[in-house]
Amino acid sequence: MPFKDRKEAGHKLALALRKFRGQRIVVLALPRGGVPVAAEVAAALHAPLDLVLVRKIGVPMQPELAMGAVVDGTNPHVVRNEDVIRITGVSEREFAAIRDSELAEIERRRNTYLGNRARADIAGCVVIVVDDGIATGATIRAALQDVRPRGPKMLVLAVPVAPTSTLGEFELENEADEIVCLEDYEPFGAIGFYYRNFRQTGDQDVTDILSRFPVEPSVAAPR
Repeated sequence: MPFKDRKEAGHKLALALRKFRGQRIVVLALPRGGVPVAAEVAAALHAPLDLVLVRKIGVPMQPELAMGAVVDGTNPHVVRNEDVIRITGVSEREFAAIRDSELAEIERRRNTYLGNRARADIAGCVVIVVDDGIATGATIRAALQDVRPRGPKMLVLAVPVAPTSTLGEFELENEADEIVCLEDYEPFGAIGFYYRNFRQTGDQDVTDILSRFPVEPSVAAPR
């Protein structure tokens, strides 16, 4: 296993991203597991840390299999995996019900993690989107597609580990301007296979980490 835990993975990822040091950077984490990884990156690059609130839309009776993903926002951004929807026979009504359930969880997380916290303004910045790994790619794809229209100077995807084939798809689709991935494998399995300690990141872990990275007024988005 290449990584002891998320903290070590984040430290190694930060080393691979050090060429961006000195630029206007914002690090965006996918909670919950991406937050401790992203914290190491933000600390090393002296960058603000913020979140992309995105949830996988899992297949009924097989929730780990993503048939899409949804990102927080006034008009929530939804990504659909049409192949999975077709193969599993999921109806539009079922898809909508699970999507709405995940939107409710996103709202809970927004209130729990962010509250009245200032949000980082990413326009014109090098934006580094971080997670603890990629499995199907649905959630990270939704996150990137949501961030792109917000005007980053450069959009970077940074993960410790991912399937080789998924990285290739992301490169072909130009989902990010640059992809930094430390390890890739095929076949892949689950992200947790590549960590010796892959304990669940809890809500309190996320809020504790964010408290160490307040968004300064000079980089805050207008309310």
